[in-house]
Amino acid sequence: MATIMVVDDEKDIRDSVVAILSKEGYKVVTAVDGDDALKKVKVAKPDLVLMDIMMPGTPVKDIVPKIKSKVIYLSVVKISDLEKGELLGKNVCEFVEKPFDIKHLVSEVKKCLG
Repeated sequence: MATIMVVDDEKDIRDSVVAILSKEGYKVVTAVDGDDALKKVKVAKPDLVLMDIMMPGTPVKDIVPKIKSKVIYLSVVKISDLEKGELLGKNVCEFVEKPFDIKHLVSEVKKCLG
């Protein structure tokens, strides 16, 4: 099964997503921010990264291009098409708004890994 990294500065979000994806059979690793993710991707080699779009530290838009894995952005705000254009990269496959519907999140994960 695929390895997924969950990157969010909010522990409750990380814990919730880990529980959801673990139940689906995925191996899940976590990081507390983008800089932590950059360190951990080298070892974990995730197939997919779910990354909060707004976190302290290095801006996420500068972190994502350095990650070779596919990325799903998690955001508490609705992202406009213009902002999506600025945030899209060759490895960004989706944007999911928080709070998210569990079935929708799982569906997007499967689609991105597919």
